[in-house]
Parts: sequence; structure tokens; C-alpha cells
Amino acid sequence: MVFSPLSLLWLGLAIVFGVLEAVTVALVSIWFVLGAVAALIASLFTSSFLAQFFVFVLVSGAALAVSWPLMKKRRNARPVPTNADLNVGRTATIIEPVTPNQPGRARLDGVDWTARSSVALEKGQLCTVISVDGATLTVEPMPGTAAV
Repeated sequence: MVFSPLSLLWLGLAIVFGVLEAVTVALVSIWFVLGAVAALIASLFTSSFLAQFFVFVLVSGAALAVSWPLMKKRRNARPVPTNADLNVGRTATIIEPVTPNQPGRARLDGVDWTARSSVALEKGQLCTVISVDGATLTVEPMPGTAAV
């Protein structure tokens, strides 16, 4: 068993596909990494490129077939709602002024949150939560309300 130029080819392809997978992190080339490694191993036992290529295709295809149901499930997965989503539509009070360029603070059920808005909101003004992103509320003024 000795490394041949074909062995170096399969090693190079495994590295290229591995780097591609690491950069994309989207399961686009992991099967080819496995196929190239299998072809590299086959190159230690045979000098036939056709046999090595057959191993590459066979192992890559088998890896794809095995992982396809998992990928399909992952692609169709819906985001799991959190309790924070229950705050959408609720009323909060601005405790530090909010401007479109500068987040402020809002209090909702006694809990202080970072608040963002596309319009300026003054301290004491009531607002409606339109979305939650981590620990930040996106709010808009309640119609007909001003600072208290």
C-alpha cells in the first residue's frame, strides 16, 4: 500500500469538500467528503481510477440516501414559539425615551425590556408590543396616547 497521485487527488478533494462544508454549514458537500475519503482508502488497494470513482459515487450516494430524511425533517422544521411571543399585542409603558435611532426601555408586567420603535416615544407613554427579538421589544405608540 503506497500513496499514488490518485491518492493525493482524493485527499485533496476530501479537504476541498470539507472546507466547503465548513464554510457553508448547510450540508451541501459532507457526502462528498465521505465519498472522497472512501475513494482515498480504495486508492491504497487498487490503482484503477474507475474502481476508485465507483467507490466515491457509491459512498457519496449512500451517505446522501441515509441523511436525506434527516435533512428533509430539518428543512421543514417550524420554529418553536417561546413565551416571549405571548407578549406581542400587549401594552407596555416607556420608562426611558425611545427614538428611531436610539433604543430605550419599556416596562411590561413589571419587567424592564430594551425597546425599539420606528417613531419617538416619550417616558410614560403607552405602547403596543409588535414583536419580540431576544430581550428587545419592538413597539409602536398606542393610538391617542401621549406621555403621562
